[in-house]
Amino acid sequence: MDVYMPKQEEQSAEQNPPASAPQPEVMPPPIPNPRGVIQILTIIGQIEGHILMPPTNKATKYELVIPQLVACAESTETDGLLVLLNTMGGDVEAGLALSELIAHLGKPSVSLVLGGGHSIGVPLAVSAQFSFIAPSATMTIHPVRMNGTLVGAPQTYEYFNKTQDRVQDFITAHSKISRERLNKLMMDTQTMAQDVGTILIGEEAVKEGIIDATGGLYDAMEKLYELIGKES
Repeated sequence: MDVYMPKQEEQSAEQNPPASAPQPEVMPPPIPNPRGVIQILTIIGQIEGHILMPPTNKATKYELVIPQLVACAESTETDGLLVLLNTMGGDVEAGLALSELIAHLGKPSVSLVLGGGHSIGVPLAVSAQFSFIAPSATMTIHPVRMNGTLVGAPQTYEYFNKTQDRVQDFITAHSKISRERLNKLMMDTQTMAQDVGTILIGEEAVKEGIIDATGGLYDAMEKLYELIGKES
């Protein structure tokens, strides 16, 4: 009768099983902030519209920001939106499109201008329910411009006027500055050496009624939590 005898190596394997590999430490899930969940939206560099910016330019592509804003509006887990701006401006229609989405988000929103919120960045800054500007940040108020070949006809100037009216209407509707004062700041020839317009620094933007208050990140977040608390 044949008797099966396990090999020595099999016996040693059974007697001394290999040590299991160390398991990675499992981190506990983050605890949700009881004051509310905030989504951050950064608008950095130039606002890119229908024309692509050079690859060396820092740009915010508006077609990528729009889905983020829509997702924020429909999310049941997001309670508020914090918009951080450091922009030189850019495409007027793209900037106005983003501004309209933020203004009608349906959720509490706060904006904070860091570094600069120039040109079409002004409507973006005032689109939130409450706006802040850092004391060292600047905002440039100037008329609408266009690059490239232009047709020297009355219709071209009429288009410029209508586009500028759209920008002014939005700013005055979402801030405390009057239409007359905003137009005067845009057409000022004494402030800028090679351009028409006005540069406002920190508290100056607040005094003009464009921005609600000066402050930093902590102030913006505290205000947003306050607005979220009022909504709940």
